[in-house]
Amino acid sequence: MNAAVPQQRKNILVVSAHPEPRSLNAALTAFAVGHLQAAGHEVQVSDLYAMKWKATVDADDFPGHAPDRRLAVMAASQSATLAGRLSPDIAAEQEKVRWSDAVILQFPLWWFSVPAILKGWIDRVFTAGFGYGPEVPPPYSEGALAGRRALVSVTAGSRETAFSDRGIHGRLADVLHPVQHGLFWYTGMAPLEPFAVFGSNQLSDELFAAATQEYARRLDGLFTDEPVAFRSLVGGDYDHAMRLLPGTEEPGTSGLDLHVRPGR
Repeated sequence: MNAAVPQQRKNILVVSAHPEPRSLNAALTAFAVGHLQAAGHEVQVSDLYAMKWKATVDADDFPGHAPDRRLAVMAASQSATLAGRLSPDIAAEQEKVRWSDAVILQFPLWWFSVPAILKGWIDRVFTAGFGYGPEVPPPYSEGALAGRRALVSVTAGSRETAFSDRGIHGRLADVLHPVQHGLFWYTGMAPLEPFAVFGSNQLSDELFAAATQEYARRLDGLFTDEPVAFRSLVGGDYDHAMRLLPGTEEPGTSGLDLHVRPGR
């Protein structure tokens, strides 16, 4: 394995979400772990199905929450986070994110989104006071988890052309916008262009070898590739109502297009 030698060792968290240990997603997780470790990095894996991860937010996430009190999730999560009394499974995952210099999410694209178990990991781990909230820097900027890189590695059964600007499913960047922009960039992490394996239901050995070769290149650039150029909330592009200022976007684009103002 010809992994590039990094300038310095980094800590990388891989979060894997597929129920079958012999799946393509499991193989990509194992490949990423081996490739990164061969390059000298430290890697931790959260295999959500193997962990039997609880996907639903409820009062059990916040030990000490009085059963007769109405559960206001944001307030309860912030209070428990700042007081250090989250449930142990959430606290352990938050510690992995704090430890990491980069987070990789590995998952199959199910109904144009992440699997429910991964959505539950996001819902429960990125609590108020940890990933967002008044006690941390503002979102869509150098936020609570700034300084970390973030990469989506996704598999899809459809062909690549179906996920294009003229494809039936729309651009993959648009499908993954809630993760790339709404999770990574919202919390201050720098999202990279997603890595995707298309036609995953009938992937030959030759195509898998080609996919891992490309994945190796993307893993080697985890800390050097340019991140997606999302706009910053504090960069002067938005008014106090969080609306894009007139004339800020490039001609022919909208506020959701991934463009920055010329000269930025």
